[in-house]
This record gives sequence, C-alpha cells and structure tokens, in this order.
Amino acid sequence: MSEAVTYGTYLKIEELLALQQPRDDVEHDEMLFIVIHQVYELWFKVVLHELDYCAQLLHEGAARRAQHTLKRVLTILKVLVSQLDVLETMTPTEFLTFRERLDSASGFQSDQFRALEFALGRKQRASVERFSEGSRARVSLQERWDAPTLWDAVLKYLSTQGYDLPETQLERDVTAPIEPSEEVQAVLVKVYRDDPGNADLCERLVDLDEGIQEWRYRHVKMVERTIGLKKGTGGSAGSGYLHTTLNRPLFPDLWEIRAQL
Repeated sequence: MSEAVTYGTYLKIEELLALQQPRDDVEHDEMLFIVIHQVYELWFKVVLHELDYCAQLLHEGAARRAQHTLKRVLTILKVLVSQLDVLETMTPTEFLTFRERLDSASGFQSDQFRALEFALGRKQRASVERFSEGSRARVSLQERWDAPTLWDAVLKYLSTQGYDLPETQLERDVTAPIEPSEEVQAVLVKVYRDDPGNADLCERLVDLDEGIQEWRYRHVKMVERTIGLKKGTGGSAGSGYLHTTLNRPLFPDLWEIRAQL
C-alpha cells in the first residue's frame, strides 16, 4: 500500500528546507538573502508557466481566459516588487558582512529571468551563450530564443479576429527586437475604438509592460541603496547596467497609439 500523501511529502518540505545553505554560519543576514533569491526563482518559474499558457490560450482564441492569466502574472509582479521591501531591511553594512563570499555569483546569471525577457520579446544571443553547451539553462534559453514571443501570439490572435495585420509582422523573425510599426498601430487604434473586449486584452499587456518596468526601477533603487555605484557581484556593472534597462517598453506599439486615441 502506498504511503499517504501529506503536506510535507506533497510539497517536498524536507528537500526544500535543506536548500538554504549559507557559506558561513556566522553571518545572520545571509539566510534572508538566499531565501529571497530562491523565492524569486520560484516565482520566475510560475510566471514563465503562466505566459506560456497565455500564449496557448490566445492560439485557441480564448482571449478572456488569457486575460485572467495575465491578471495572475500582474499579481505575481506585485509580489516580486514587495519582496524588495523585505530585502531593503538589510543595510549596506549587513550585506557587506557576507558579500565577498558570493564570489562570482550574480543575479545577472539568472537564466530564468533571461527566459522571461525572451518570452516578452527582449532577446540577446549573449544570454544564451553565457551558459555551457548541454546545460539545463542553455537548452531552456535556446528553446525560448527559437520560440515566438507573447507579442507574436497577440498579433496572430488579432489576425484571427479579422484584423488585417501585415504579413511582415505575422511572419517576422521572432529572435529580432520588437520594433514599432505604423501598420500595427493603425490596427490597434481600430481595436481600441471599436472592440472593447480585445482593447481590454491590450490594456492587460500595457499593465504587464508597466509592471515589469516598475520591478526594474525598484530593483535599480534597491541595488543603489545597498552598494551605491560599486561594481555588482561577479564583476557585473551593478546599477550602471541596470539603469540601461529602464524606460524601454516591451510592446512599443501599445504606447505609441496613446496620442492617437
């Protein structure tokens, strides 16, 4: 007879609690640092899971369910931002007590965050090649590199709803950056003026874009608050690099049309 499933066995609590292993037992704040970043990775996994489901729903024409899925992602993004509030309870001097033991480790190496960027249309080949051939991270990112983005799924969905989108957009190179298109903008203006249901879908994408930008901004300020203008861990550029990621919309067409509505 199989063993009964319990809370602990279902959630693998024993294994989960064994994953927090500070490199030194002396520094009190290292536990907080590890747990918060592990939780971030778990949330990234969920967000990727939900974005994939959203794209699938759009492929099936289930726009209302796709909107519900986007709402869940937006709620998770609020949690990601609020976790920075917890991290900011650690002072710069408290972080410095264990910072050197991070060695070459850096959040810049989070393949799941790169996968999230890829899914939303911000792809950089260097992010794939940073990881060794055959590794889980490399295989996962290569799949994301080759796959259509969420924006591609939205455009194809709108084309199934009778909107005349240019073939160059529907069959674009999915590894290329998402660039503004006047032809797409003309379609989106019609959606906003005449199609409330699909306009709501577009607004959830704007919410998603804004949510990602908010997280990036709060992340920059947290880094500046903790280490100022110093180099980041693992030799990364720290806040200098992070500033370059700000104010770069994921879905530029949805912002460009604001002046036309």
